[in-house]
Amino acid sequence: MNRLCALESKLLRKRCFRTEGTEEEDTYETVGTACSMDPEASVLLHCSPWKGLREAQVAVELSARYNRKKVAEVEEHIEEVWKERVTQEPWLFNGAKFRLFSARLTPHTSCNDVHGAGDAHHEGFRAKQENRTGMGERGIVIPCPTEEGRELEWGRGDMRERSEATKHTEEEKNNTERVSENGRMLEEDRSAQEIKCTQKDSGSRIHTEKCTLQTHPKNKETSNANCQRDNLVTCPQAQRGIERAKNPHLILQLGLTFYKDFLGTNWSRRVGALMRRGEAEFGDPHALLAQPLGVGGVLRTADGLVVLIRRSQKVAEASGLLDIPGGHPEPKAVCQGIREDSIQVDQLAESAVIRELFSSVCTEIRDEVNIPLSSLSEPVLLGIALNHTSAGRPSAEFYISCSLTSEEVKEFYWQGGPEAHESTDIVFLSEEEMMRLDEGAPLWKELCPSAKGAVMLYRLVLPDRLNESTDK
Repeated sequence: MNRLCALESKLLRKRCFRTEGTEEEDTYETVGTACSMDPEASVLLHCSPWKGLREAQVAVELSARYNRKKVAEVEEHIEEVWKERVTQEPWLFNGAKFRLFSARLTPHTSCNDVHGAGDAHHEGFRAKQENRTGMGERGIVIPCPTEEGRELEWGRGDMRERSEATKHTEEEKNNTERVSENGRMLEEDRSAQEIKCTQKDSGSRIHTEKCTLQTHPKNKETSNANCQRDNLVTCPQAQRGIERAKNPHLILQLGLTFYKDFLGTNWSRRVGALMRRGEAEFGDPHALLAQPLGVGGVLRTADGLVVLIRRSQKVAEASGLLDIPGGHPEPKAVCQGIREDSIQVDQLAESAVIRELFSSVCTEIRDEVNIPLSSLSEPVLLGIALNHTSAGRPSAEFYISCSLTSEEVKEFYWQGGPEAHESTDIVFLSEEEMMRLDEGAPLWKELCPSAKGAVMLYRLVLPDRLNESTDK
């Protein structure tokens, strides 16, 4: 186990399983480490009860509170790293990304809150903390609690076990969201069943009083920008977004981050020191990390094979290894007409962000495998996996079926697509091979961390089996 994983594991146990009335390290319950299955990848949260979740069953909450914490010294380090990289690779672009702060299963699900880029394994799924700041803060792995009435609070800024037993009724617990910021717990009463959006006099904007799917610009100048947000009142798609927020199974709390921040934190040689400082100053080892939320797609062909691609030797990360198609949802796709480095959270429509999250994985499949979007099914969210080679960076993994056979997919792939330079070969695995693919299999060592996380989730959720419908 490497030193970074050991640090994550120690902090995780300390935060989540402190024995009441004692502070000694040897009293912490041993729940395994983030590396117990594989040191490179783990599962934060899976959607197996529903065989995956569809777009209408997932909501997002956007807030600047969910952004990375900033400290002058760290910002200087980020700038230094960026200048050095741009000198070597002048084509690099500081693109905006979504930062996962937390992932919360709503009251009518079988589990409580799961924050950040945490870590959870299937059998015996116990609460763990991983990375809590969107792009890189590892949140706590939140499995179903094993003790009745016991709640874990894990925001990216402060993951700590509630000190006293829960005294609220089930209804009160369901309507209370606890978010941590700078080590302080903020309590906001929200009802998953009550969504009231009232229109105010300031232009055509909607002011959100208690709406989990919509936040709006704070000033009229911003709202007049050429964003998709401008059409919230009249756009039917946006209105559908409001409707589907009423009963989500999963709520993702997102902030913004940038590629430059990722290189200077999660991908930095100093990431261990940054995690220790985040724990010391904010009660969260990932408070200073800029973890972007990625997406990946487990693509199944019409003849029942799963698609993998071999990454090029020329790419910066996981070169030469097998991967699934994937990338990142893009804030710029949600808010057009504004410089990417100027995008603010309050300029984004939450319903549009969900749409981008689910549609971006199909776009990545189209660009990397070169198959038409019309051949792809609606994406189904399997869960969230963590990449520990970049300090627990989170990725939402999806299942998508394709109407093309493996031979047809192969033919399209070799014709070359927009991102053909990123891979050198295409590989197909049967369902049986996927189910046997674990850390003991020879092929496992050829998988990059993101593919390992996706395989773990596929084996947990089994989206092709029993019910393919998630609309229970």
